[in-house]
Amino acid sequence: VWLLDPRPNLPSIVKAVEDGFELSEASNTPVMLQVRIRCCHVHGHFVAKDNKRPPMSVADALEAPRRDTGRIVLPPASFLHEKEKVAKRWPAAVDFIRSRKINEIFGSDHGSVGIVMQGGMYNSVIRALQRLGLADTYGDTDVSLYVLNAVYPLVDDEFLAFCEGKQAVLVVEEGQPNYIEQAFAAMLHKAGRGTRLVGKEHLPMAGEYTGQVMLDGIGSFLRANAPHLLPGEVRAPNKSGEGVDTADLINVVPGRPPGFCIGCPERPIFAATKLVEQELGKHHTASDIGCHLFSIMPPFELGATTMGYGLGPASASAFNSPDAKRRSISFVGDGGFWHNGLTSSIGNAVFNKNDGVIVIVDNFYSAATGGQDILSSRASNRTKSTKHPITEAVKGMGVKWLRHIDRTYDVGKMQATLREALTTEEKGPKVIVASSECMLNRQRREKPLVDKAIKGGERIVKPKFGVDEDICTGDHACMRLSGCPSLSVRSLDDPLRDDPVASIDQNCVGCGNCGEVADAAVLCPSFYRADVVHNPGRWDRFLESARRAVIGRLQRRRESRRLVFADA
Repeated sequence: VWLLDPRPNLPSIVKAVEDGFELSEASNTPVMLQVRIRCCHVHGHFVAKDNKRPPMSVADALEAPRRDTGRIVLPPASFLHEKEKVAKRWPAAVDFIRSRKINEIFGSDHGSVGIVMQGGMYNSVIRALQRLGLADTYGDTDVSLYVLNAVYPLVDDEFLAFCEGKQAVLVVEEGQPNYIEQAFAAMLHKAGRGTRLVGKEHLPMAGEYTGQVMLDGIGSFLRANAPHLLPGEVRAPNKSGEGVDTADLINVVPGRPPGFCIGCPERPIFAATKLVEQELGKHHTASDIGCHLFSIMPPFELGATTMGYGLGPASASAFNSPDAKRRSISFVGDGGFWHNGLTSSIGNAVFNKNDGVIVIVDNFYSAATGGQDILSSRASNRTKSTKHPITEAVKGMGVKWLRHIDRTYDVGKMQATLREALTTEEKGPKVIVASSECMLNRQRREKPLVDKAIKGGERIVKPKFGVDEDICTGDHACMRLSGCPSLSVRSLDDPLRDDPVASIDQNCVGCGNCGEVADAAVLCPSFYRADVVHNPGRWDRFLESARRAVIGRLQRRRESRRLVFADA
C-alpha cells in the first residue's frame, strides 16, 4: 500500500488526507497516512473546504449491488492483481504524486549538498539547520531539501533531478532497515550518477531522531561535505547567561513515568491487587493494552507480559497447569474485551478450563483511544446500541464463577473479591468485572454542568479531600499504594519535623481513593473529607456558625488547661 508522511503542520496534514483519498482512487490502491508524534502535537490553523457529497452512497450500493469475481482475492484473480499492481497501479500512483507535487523541494537549487527526508522529519531538520545558522524561523534555508510527503512509492526522476549537480546527499530516515536510502542508492547506481549518498553513517541506526540527534547528524554531514557552509559557532538553546552550561536535566528533574489520571477508577483495582500480593505472595500477572497497562509502572509494578489488545487472559492461558499451586491473574479492558477478548480470552478460558483469575476493567468507554462508546457503555447513544452488560456476555460464554464490583473505589471489597478468586476451591475461570466510569470522561461531562449550576446560584456540594498534618507521620506509604498525581508532599514550618508530610493539591477530584487505600491497608488515619458548599442556604450557614462556636469553645478549653512556664 502507498504511504504518506506529511510535514508536521496543519495545512500539510489536511492536504495529505485529501491527496490520500484521491491517490487511492487514481491508483485503485489503499493508502496509509502516517501521523507522527510531532504531527499530533502541532498547533495552527487551516482553511477548510466545502463538503462534497460522494458520487455513490452506501444506500446506492445496496440498491444496485455489483459483483466482479475478478476483484476477489482468490486464485487465479490474485495473480492478475499482482501483475496489475506493477503494470498499472504503481505507475498511476507515481504519476499522481509527480503531477500533484506531493513531494516538496525547498532551499537553493545550486548547492553542492542536499538533504532528503521523510515528511515527518521536516521540522526537526529545520530546527537543526536553525541551530547551525543555516535556516531562519520561517524555514528559509540555503541548503537544498527534498521532502518526501509520499515515502512510498518513490519517484525516480524526481529524486535524480534533485541530485543533479550535488556532490553529496544525506538521507534522513528514521528506523531500520534503511529502505529509502537503499532505494535511492540503487537509483543513483543505475543512472550512473556520481553523487555520494549517505545516511546512517551520520545518524543512528535506530531510535527516535530527537533535536540533539538531528543536530549532531546534520552537523557531522555538513562538516564532512560542505564545511564552508557552517558558521563559527552553533547556537545552543541549553545555555543561559554568559554561556554557562545548565545542569543535565536527568540529574535535576525526577523521572516521571506515565500513569493513571487523577481520580482514575483503575488505580484502586491495582492498589487492591498489591495488597493481595502482600498477603498471598506474588502471582503471574498478564497485562493488556489500554489505560490499565500503566499498572506495570511505579508505584504498582504489576504485570509480567503484554501481548495485544484484548489478549491479556489469552496470554495467561499458557500458564494453565493442573499441577500449579498458584493461579495466574490477567487483566483486560472493556474496549479490548469487546474487540476480541470475549472469544480469544473468555471463550478460550472456558473451553480450555483455565483455572486463572480474569479481571475485566470496565470504565464504560474505549477510554485509552479517546473515550468512544462501546457495547457496554451506560450512556444513551443516538446512533449506536449501548447498555449491554459485560456480565451477561461473560455468562453467555459459560463462565460460572463471576463477581461484579460496581464501584472500584471500594478497595476493601476489591481486595476481598480478589482474595476469594485466588483461594476458592472452584475450578474453571474466575471472572471479576470491576466497573467505574472513566474519571476523565466523567469530568468532561459533569464539570461544565456543575460550573453552570454554581453560576446560576444553585446549591452544590463538592467533596474535597485533605491530609491532617498533625496526624501524618511522613512515611508516605499511602503514595506507594496510590500514585495519584494530586497526592504529593509538603514541608512543614515545624522545626521538630524534618520529613515532609503528604498533601493533596487543588487538582483533587474527590474520588476518595487515597482514604480508601489508607483504610484498606490499615495506614494512618490522616485523610479527611470536607464538603465544600457552593451557594449555601440558611441552614448551611446556621450549621457553620454552630460548628465554629463548638470548635472555638473546645479550643479555648484546651488552651486553659495547657501548662505555662513563667519567666524566671
